[in-house]
Amino acid sequence: MTKDQSLARSLTRRRALLAGAAAVGAAGTAGWLASVAGEEPIRPAAPAAGPHASRALKPSAHRLQPLTGYGPPRAAPRRTLIRRKPFLRVSGRGRAMVLTFDDGPDARYTPYILDTLREYDVRAMFFVCGEMVAENKDLVARMADEGHVVGNHTWSHPLLTRLSRRRIRAEMERTCDIVEEAYGERPAWFRAPYGAWNRATFQLGADLGMEPLAWTVDTLDWTTPGTRTIVDRVEDGAAPGVVVLSHDAGGDRTQSVLALRAYLPQLLDSGYFVTVPERKYT
Repeated sequence: MTKDQSLARSLTRRRALLAGAAAVGAAGTAGWLASVAGEEPIRPAAPAAGPHASRALKPSAHRLQPLTGYGPPRAAPRRTLIRRKPFLRVSGRGRAMVLTFDDGPDARYTPYILDTLREYDVRAMFFVCGEMVAENKDLVARMADEGHVVGNHTWSHPLLTRLSRRRIRAEMERTCDIVEEAYGERPAWFRAPYGAWNRATFQLGADLGMEPLAWTVDTLDWTTPGTRTIVDRVEDGAAPGVVVLSHDAGGDRTQSVLALRAYLPQLLDSGYFVTVPERKYT
C-alpha cells in the first residue's frame, strides 16, 4: 500500500466516524428537546434489510396535526329531515310543558318576561323576528346567558305562503345570521308567522338546519282579551307535552306580562315542569 492510499483510507474512516458521531448527537439532541416538551424521545430506528431500505421514524401526531390534519375524522353533520307538518307537542318526562313567546324581542315587554322566568328559574323559547333582534341584540344575548332557546320567526313577519321560495329563504336566512351574531348559535327551531306553513317553508327550514314547531295552546293574547282570560286559557290547556303560544311584541303586551306572573307559579305548584325541547333529528 502506498503512502497516498494509506492517507486516503485514513481520511475516509475519519469521515465515517465524524458522520456517525453527528448522527448520534442529533438524535440525542432531539431526544432532549422532546423530553423537555413532555414527549417521548425520538429514538433512531435500526436499518432494515436491503441496500437502501430503512424504517421510517414514527411521526408525531401532535406535531403533524396543524399541518396535515391528522387525527380522528370528523363526523359529517346530519341534515334535518324535511317534515310535512310542524311539531305541536313535545315529548318529555313527567308533566313537562313549554312556554313560547313570539314576535320579539321588545324593549318594553321582553325584559319583564325574562325577569319573571329568572325569578322562577324557568327556561322558555323565544321565536324572534330579525328586524326586532337588530334593535335589541342585548336582550337576545341575555336569553343566551339565561339558558333560553331562541328560534327563527322570519325577518319581518310576512305571510310566507304568499312569497316566492327566494323571498322565504331570504327571510329565514337573514334572521339565522343575526340570531347567530347576537345569541352565539344559529337557531335550531323555526315557526311560521300566523302558523301558515307550506311545502317550501318545511324544505327551506330544513335546508337551514331548523325543525318546525307550532303550538298546542294559543292564548290569543294578541287580541288583548284580558289578563284573567289569558291565565284561564293556559291553566285550562295545561297538560304534559303542551306548547303554549304567547307574545312579547307586536303590540301592547302588558296583559301577557301580567298573565305570566299569575299562571307560571300556579303551573309549578301544580307539578308541571316548564322546560325547553331537545332538538330531534329523527
